Amino acid sequence: MRGLCKIALAVTLTVSAAGAARATFVGPDYYPYITGNDTGGIIPYSPTLEGVYPQMVQAYCARWGRLSHVTSVHRIYGDYISFVCMDKPGMIH
Repeated sequence: MRGLCKIALAVTLTVSAAGAARATFVGPDYYPYITGNDTGGIIPYSPTLEGVYPQMVQAYCARWGRLSHVTSVHRIYGDYISFVCMDKPGMIH
């Protein structure tokens, strides 16, 4: 029985570490935090996003070959960071 507890603890720690690694917002893993489409979107505000949200929206808009522009940041829990995705100059869809 003790062996099973040690295995369960090891599995739990491994899963927790994997979840913490995903929280670094590297790559497309952070797209679930963004609600939007090819014209823009919103991100629920969190102080942990303070230095990261410009890169998040830039990578999100780049999926459609567009530039990003953050339109508002409400630094209150429950509010949102909003942004728009714009066409590059001279580009027509």
